[in-house]
Amino acid sequence: MTDRIGWLGTGRMGAAMVHRLLDAGQEVTVWNRTAAKTAPLAERGAKVAAAKADLGALEIVFTMVSTPADLEEVVLGGDGLLSGPSVPAVVVDSSTVSCEVSARVREALAGRGVAFIGAPVSGNPHVVAAGGCCIVGSGPADAYQRVRPHLEAIAQTAVYAGDADQSRLVKLCHNLYLGMMVQALVEVTTLAEKSGTDREAFLRFLGGTVVASDWVRNRTPALVARDWTPTFTTELLRKDFDLGLAEARALEVPLPVGAMVHQLVQAAIGSGWRSTDFLALYEQQARDAGLDENAGPGLRHREEHHRTTDTADATDKPVPTPEGARREAKSGSEFHG
Repeated sequence: MTDRIGWLGTGRMGAAMVHRLLDAGQEVTVWNRTAAKTAPLAERGAKVAAAKADLGALEIVFTMVSTPADLEEVVLGGDGLLSGPSVPAVVVDSSTVSCEVSARVREALAGRGVAFIGAPVSGNPHVVAAGGCCIVGSGPADAYQRVRPHLEAIAQTAVYAGDADQSRLVKLCHNLYLGMMVQALVEVTTLAEKSGTDREAFLRFLGGTVVASDWVRNRTPALVARDWTPTFTTELLRKDFDLGLAEARALEVPLPVGAMVHQLVQAAIGSGWRSTDFLALYEQQARDAGLDENAGPGLRHREEHHRTTDTADATDKPVPTPEGARREAKSGSEFHG
């Protein structure tokens, strides 16, 4: 891997991916809107660019940003990557953005002779850091083969999906499924809890069955503790549902379950869980199920035939509230600072 690599966007996800390239001995030059977020990477040996256009002199430039508008800004903006005299051979975008914006960026890059690879990522920053993420790529086959060694340095699995924008919809399908899965998980969990089953006991049982997954097992401690420290925020999940349902509408594909979950995600955001981990969908479901907000890890319901249920010990950790979550949630909920 002798290519010189540039990187636009070193928020939590971008930084984790750059660390993987640095671990592989790759030379990387980084830029971020909030320059302070590049400092840990500079300590690892990354170079820091003063301007986005400076990265145009490198062979390959990756982008990892939060929204479609961010992607257009860092590539096509007045001081974006294409504003300088030099351009890279390939741009690789690992953001989750709409096919429409991806196509506009692809067209603009092609006008300057730059190949464009869409390469969105499955996995949060912790998964990326451990080398366990998956990447799906699409674009010109020869450009993909050129960047493939770098993708494989970052990810456990890198899959080529086709020569156009197929990777965008593949990733949106993934995130739609993730949101539906989590909503289903919190629904059955609250049902078990309302019957009097301890939340941890139910999730431990579920984790040992054929319907379990590594993801559910890994996230069980957070769900048991009601720890909504963000790995992927509810707001970012809503963004992906917005994009995914728009693509489904364009392709005339009905997604009745996805549409319902979209509204439940919106309800959670409206209730104050915008910047927390999207596992906080549990809080919305628990409230709607009438579970006692003050009952600690093993929630119990309020119905009269369970009036003998023990009250929580006064030393229990306070149950999080939307207001507290907003105060305590980490500021870096976006991938691009």
